[in-house]
Amino acid sequence: MEFLSGFAPWIVFGAVTAATDWTIGALAGLLATVLLIIRARRAGARADRLVLEYSNAAFFACAAVVALLQPHSPIASWTGPLSLAWIALTAWGSLVARRPFTLGIAKASAPREVWDNPVFHRTNLVITAVWAATFTVAAVLLATLQAVHAGTAATIAVFLLYVIPIAFTRRYPAIVRARYARS
Repeated sequence: MEFLSGFAPWIVFGAVTAATDWTIGALAGLLATVLLIIRARRAGARADRLVLEYSNAAFFACAAVVALLQPHSPIASWTGPLSLAWIALTAWGSLVARRPFTLGIAKASAPREVWDNPVFHRTNLVITAVWAATFTVAAVLLATLQAVHAGTAATIAVFLLYVIPIAFTRRYPAIVRARYARS
């Protein structure tokens, strides 16, 4: 589950924004993302393993520009739902391009001889679709809860949705392997 480290910049962004303001939070998120990418690339990570990280860098760069130019922009209060929507678009975009963002992550731990296997590719299409759907539902729920001022507990509940794709990502490849081992 090393790919979960990709969420660290979002935690930095949230914590720094809560402690200071969204301009500093966006810059801190961007810095954390760039450092994460540099560390991963130095460790030998391929670019396709870092799709979400590159997307995160683009989001934080855009947010930082908006925050620097318009510190009191109404966007500031909607960065939670917007960030989830951004990640959802990244995931859906990777599916449209037939390059699921999980493929590069999976290649980091899968034997090279399965990389071109259509089953391996399809498995990652399915896993990415589950993540994309979760990001989308989370973005819509968070925006809705924020619009009705539902409070922190409701917002935290949205993030519990991530249990679904995490569990699915862990279990689904084994199910696929077992299915193809029987046939």
